[in-house]
Amino acid sequence: MTTEIIGTTAGVVWTVLSTSGKLATKELKKATKIKTDKLLYSALGWLAKEDKLGFEEKNDDLYVWLT
Repeated sequence: MTTEIIGTTAGVVWTVLSTSGKLATKELKKATKIKTDKLLYSALGWLAKEDKLGFEEKNDDLYVWLT
């Protein structure tokens, strides 16, 4: 996994969240067709570092949305 792949995946995550709003990480993984949790969470970390995401834990699920 390279930073280029993570950055590209972060763009896919951003695009899906911009149209879908708040999603559980399971829903987000399915909507983006990201194959591994590691890549999904790397992309979320990328966007979080840029201060573009909000997070909420609810009923053992992690929800994310664009801020």
